[in-house]
Amino acid sequence: MGLSASSPSVAIQADVSEQPQTAPSQCPMQQKKMEGCPMHMKSAGSLDENQNGSGPVHQERAYEYIECPVKSQMHEKLDPRNMMPPPNQVPSPGQPFPLSTTREESTIPRAFSQQNWVYPSEQMFWNAMLRKGWKWKDDDIKPEDMGNIIKIHNKNNEQAWKEILKWEALHARECPCGPTLVRFGGKAKEYSPRARIRSWMGYELPFDRHDWIIERCGKEVRYVIDYYDGGEVDKNYQFTVLDVRPAFDSLTAVWDRMKVAWWRWTS
Repeated sequence: MGLSASSPSVAIQADVSEQPQTAPSQCPMQQKKMEGCPMHMKSAGSLDENQNGSGPVHQERAYEYIECPVKSQMHEKLDPRNMMPPPNQVPSPGQPFPLSTTREESTIPRAFSQQNWVYPSEQMFWNAMLRKGWKWKDDDIKPEDMGNIIKIHNKNNEQAWKEILKWEALHARECPCGPTLVRFGGKAKEYSPRARIRSWMGYELPFDRHDWIIERCGKEVRYVIDYYDGGEVDKNYQFTVLDVRPAFDSLTAVWDRMKVAWWRWTS
């Protein structure tokens, strides 16, 4: 999945498996600690209180909801302050069936942290869709549908990160530790100039757009990701065609895209 033209063809490839990971400390199968990349940890110390890179609030307790193979019965964690689960893990009023609160750890490292980003649970995704105006009674939705939605969502994000790593391989020497993800945001109706030009040429517009801000050893870099419909969902829960590239925010990004365009043209 993903446009072959969305990433540079370079000899150096960043391996996602090399990114440091940690897991919930309460799981006896995952006790190993990581030391972190000195270059990333140094840049973390330079942040002030208004620019901390901790990410969304829901990430702070995310590891409590990653299912441990040894303690698989622990699906719900209560806040000791009020003995209630986090609000975004509570079933909505009138919800027709229960949903899982278990969350999956991604391979995407969080900036200024020793942990990876953690994907939302089925319950969190359901609640988020309701907040955006979705009416579940208008759709014939089943419990297994939410599981499939989560799998598609997670696959899309993993594929997007792999495409970003291909671009970041151009900077492997200056940032040997590799990039980390600072933040991201959806801009579904804010079509990128590239997407608009493609539409003028007769191609479809993307159904979604995200901007991901990564940290490259002290420097923030923005990536634009356009999501196109790739047809039927395959057995790996992939159907989206991704167009991933660094935004034209700096001369470095312009130079990267010029180099890659030249390599594609001459290859």
